[in-house]
Amino acid sequence: MRPAGRIGLSILAALALGAVAAPWLAPVGPAEAGDVVMTRFLPPGTTDDAGIFHLFGTDRLGRDVWSRLLHGARVSLVVAVLATVVSVGAGILIGGLAAVLSGRAALVLLGLTDFALALPRVVLLLLLAALWEPSAALVIVTLGLTGWMPIARLTYGESLAQLGRPYVEGSRALGGNRIRIFLRHVLPNVAPSLLAATTLGLGHAITLEAGLSFLGLGVQPPTPSWGTLIASGRETVVNAPWIGLVPGVALVLVVVGATLVADALEPEPS
Repeated sequence: MRPAGRIGLSILAALALGAVAAPWLAPVGPAEAGDVVMTRFLPPGTTDDAGIFHLFGTDRLGRDVWSRLLHGARVSLVVAVLATVVSVGAGILIGGLAAVLSGRAALVLLGLTDFALALPRVVLLLLLAALWEPSAALVIVTLGLTGWMPIARLTYGESLAQLGRPYVEGSRALGGNRIRIFLRHVLPNVAPSLLAATTLGLGHAITLEAGLSFLGLGVQPPTPSWGTLIASGRETVVNAPWIGLVPGVALVLVVVGATLVADALEPEPS
């Protein structure tokens, strides 16, 4: 892997490690607060009267920003990963079927994909989030069902290129059917491109989840997510900028990390 890809992978690994180890790395729970009057708006690097060190300070209710950042990473990462799994699975299914079946079936599937691509994704997300009660499950479903189209197009194009290769003709000559050839031979050969697109889609899903939560249409308080953390800091951007700045910087770093890994995983042109 290229050096830039290693940097990106390190960022994503740190996110995953922090999310998994949040109960041990966080000094207190994400909703725990002491004396609100004494602990609210403590700046980063402050130790309160109870002896608790606040690496990134506290918010308006005296809650530790570092603890909320770690626990918010768990929520944001799980939502983004599950949404990406849904979108990638649907994309591979539809794109693979279009490549394997060809003919009228392919025209229908590709027409459906192009129609879905023509619809503005952000508008669809806002519409779906507004129609039902906001929740993490709703974010997973809406992100997954509105993000499969690029994967389907990529799967279709890469699969067509592989289906014209000599090894596919050899497999057909040996009696292999189209589905079997796709699963055993074509899909493994297009996997590097799909993996790169999946990594890039993961960063995009984290950003969209944060945006929906910021607008109040995603994960709902008191459950912490990076979007709700950024939203909680918008009213204190002057007197306590660290509340919204810390999760905002973390979000940027994760998206940059995902982009670097995706670029490193992209196959070299032959």
